[in-house]
Amino acid sequence: MDPLNLQFPDHFESPRLLIRCPQPGDGQVLYEAVCETLTQLREWPASLPWAVFEPSVQASENFCQQGHEAFATRRDLPLLLFHKATGTLVGASGLHRMDWAERRFEVGYWCRLSCQGQGYITEAVQAIAGFAENTLGAKRVECFSDERNASSRRVAEKAGFVLEAIQTRTLSSGAGHTYCVYALER
Repeated sequence: MDPLNLQFPDHFESPRLLIRCPQPGDGQVLYEAVCETLTQLREWPASLPWAVFEPSVQASENFCQQGHEAFATRRDLPLLLFHKATGTLVGASGLHRMDWAERRFEVGYWCRLSCQGQGYITEAVQAIAGFAENTLGAKRVECFSDERNASSRRVAEKAGFVLEAIQTRTLSSGAGHTYCVYALER
């Protein structure tokens, strides 16, 4: 099965959010959201390794341009989350490490600091999992969360994911990383 033959939209909505593929020109708003949230993002280097690097508008713009291309070629499906009423970038998510033959996807997410605690990410993850199942024919959507990241775990659980396992892996630094495997299966 060639994912390039699949036709699907690069955007969809949830009740409060426009969920869409990054576009060239989104770098500035992404940079602002990352800078606002950088301290919190850096708490989870195994889950968000890109956050250990110093952010810049250019790096954020490169991500948006490369993300747009990756979405078009179906190598990765990054998504930005915009509040429909205000246009504010709430956070980022996406479907990653896809196995198109098995119809298995991994969802990841982070929320801008000023938007945390308002249910936006749970809403987005539910909509993205629905998109994966209804539009992409997903049989399985996985979520991997750091065991200590209670907020991320709550999102997965509120979005209907089931905890399947808690595993430890050794990182390239030699440190152990314990993470939770959550899944939704059709």
